[in-house]
Amino acid sequence: MSEPESLLPSPNLKPAKQTSPWLKLAMVVAVLVAAALVLRATVLAPEVSVVTVAPVIRGEVEETVTNTRAGTVKARRRASLSPQFGGRVVELPVLEGDDVITGQLLLKLDDAVQQDQLALATEDIRAASARSDEACLTALLAVKEQGRQEGLHRQGIASEGAMDRAVTERDRSEAACRASRAGIEQARARQALARTQLDQTRIVAPFDGVVAEVSTEVGEWITPSPPGLPIPPVVDLLNPHSLFISAPIDEMDAERVHVGQDVRITVDSRRGESFKGRLVRVAPYVLDVVEQNRTVEIEAEFSDLEVVSSLLPGTSADVEVIIERREDVLTVPSTAVADGRRVMVVVDGVLEERKVVSGLGNWRTIEIVEGLTEGETVVTLRRSAKLKPGVEVEIKETQ
Repeated sequence: MSEPESLLPSPNLKPAKQTSPWLKLAMVVAVLVAAALVLRATVLAPEVSVVTVAPVIRGEVEETVTNTRAGTVKARRRASLSPQFGGRVVELPVLEGDDVITGQLLLKLDDAVQQDQLALATEDIRAASARSDEACLTALLAVKEQGRQEGLHRQGIASEGAMDRAVTERDRSEAACRASRAGIEQARARQALARTQLDQTRIVAPFDGVVAEVSTEVGEWITPSPPGLPIPPVVDLLNPHSLFISAPIDEMDAERVHVGQDVRITVDSRRGESFKGRLVRVAPYVLDVVEQNRTVEIEAEFSDLEVVSSLLPGTSADVEVIIERREDVLTVPSTAVADGRRVMVVVDGVLEERKVVSGLGNWRTIEIVEGLTEGETVVTLRRSAKLKPGVEVEIKETQ
């Protein structure tokens, strides 16, 4: 049986050519070169450090003394008020946040007993006055009788004994008159005491201000404290227009600050803003609450009173005392200078270390006296510990 024609080799097919060994070698070399290039561009590529930079510019720089811990906004006039004695609250006409004026009623206790004592003292004055009138009238009559007896004695009608008795009666009556008048003064003093005790049942505002806190209610009984101890405050009053900043500075800086220096104030509740002020007090002693961090308390006031009205006592704040100020000098951020004399400069994407001479400075900015020129770019934030001269860097952001 003959094979199918389809299985027979075609007379038109030619045998395939074999690939040259040299071509195979060239292909392998090309693959290895491409792999080497990829490896060099990825795994073996040198690390480019990321840095934050800032330009060298001309501007103003200050040397400052800054508080070591957060300061506090305080009210120069603040009063924690409490009654002189215990009692039941019958009037409380103010609420927290109310504006009050000097003399305005803030709280009143039940004063029935004090009213009765005042009325009794007033009646005692009337009674003492009546007794005084009687005693002094008797003294007047005694003086007249003594004069009459003296005249009779000169005429030989009255005896020596009668005249002596008249003199004695005159002196006794005059003494009684003086005593009765003293009794009136005592009664008036008791009346004044009763009136004072009546006034002590009321708490009034000692100055214009704002009610900061009320810690009692109408009908509540205020318990008296033991002798020698004050009753806890029930109304806290402050003047919001008398605010100042109290803050501690390091004891080493105490001799560099003095009253009258300009200050810069920042308040936590007003982030991004700073306010001008003036140093008004430097404590004459060192606080040693913490042995390792002794401080001196300073006080500063705001120059703009409109700012004061928008702040709340108790807010955290910081104070920078301006020791010295220079204008139109080369400046860089303080974070750019290492050890006070070394700076990294970016030149064509490569780091270059410079030695500089610095001048005035603070925690934000420092003056450069020598070593840099205006417009150069310095590293302010190093994101890699491998930053050295000659290293390529990538600028992430500019301050």
